[in-house]
Amino acid sequence: MTTNGLPMVVPADDLPSRVRIHEVGPRDGLQNEKAQVPTEVKAEFIRRLADAGLTTIEATSFVHPKWVPQLADAEELFPLVSDLPVALPVLVPNTRGLDRALALGATRVAVFASATESFAKANLNRTVDEALAMFDPVVARAKADGVHVRGYLSMCFGDPWEGPVPVHQVVRVCKALLDMGCDELSLGDTIGVATPGHVAELLTALNADHIPTTALGVHFHDTYGQALANTLAALQHGVTTVDASAGGLGGCPYAKSATGNLATEDLVWMLHGLGIDTGVDLGRLTATSVWMAGHLGRPSPSRTVRALSHKDHQEQ
Repeated sequence: MTTNGLPMVVPADDLPSRVRIHEVGPRDGLQNEKAQVPTEVKAEFIRRLADAGLTTIEATSFVHPKWVPQLADAEELFPLVSDLPVALPVLVPNTRGLDRALALGATRVAVFASATESFAKANLNRTVDEALAMFDPVVARAKADGVHVRGYLSMCFGDPWEGPVPVHQVVRVCKALLDMGCDELSLGDTIGVATPGHVAELLTALNADHIPTTALGVHFHDTYGQALANTLAALQHGVTTVDASAGGLGGCPYAKSATGNLATEDLVWMLHGLGIDTGVDLGRLTATSVWMAGHLGRPSPSRTVRALSHKDHQEQ
């Protein structure tokens, strides 16, 4: 499937000239699928995403299979895609997960922390500080091996048990992750409750505490339809790394109110319309999401995928 559907380009002032999309579909997206996706299909998914121009593709997670059975094939999957000329970060929850990832030659890993006590308990069965203590040796060991470390921080804007999350609480955990050696942070709106003013307030507070915008990425969910508006607020603040999931796959298995991630196609449509370079071929990306939707047995929730694939169908 190909498409010539492209937005009219009207650049806006004071926005980045280029944005790096951190594609999370193969990990964050597929980990929430009820059906087991075959390893070969996952590998083909990653290869197609790379072929569409994505340069950072989160491949899998080295967590215990009991917790995320959908990603139990990490050891089988990673060697099938490790030859690709793109960054392939993987999630590692502890030193055992890091050992497994390093044994396969992973050069980029991520740890997954929480800004709230309730989610830390639900996701990691630890307090926030206990979780940070668990990650400390993981990050130290990774950095000693020359591995790039990303720190995910969930519940940065709201928590299903605790409600709105105070900005200072998020800043404290962000500082802890950077102090232990994380190279970059991803600020997660896990249940999709953020609004643009809240995003700007958090980014301003992080800068005020000497955390540079260059170390920050954003990860928005579209539960209340705010993901693109929140992304634009982050771009206006200077953020140049945005997480997204091809076709809008994913949510969070430990937060039932969390719906899908921001769809990569929806993000690319907006960025290209703003004249912001992504390096992504929207037609190939859309075709990839349509292909994956076929394997999953349901249509993509991405509005852009639906619009462009419908347009293609009409033109055939």
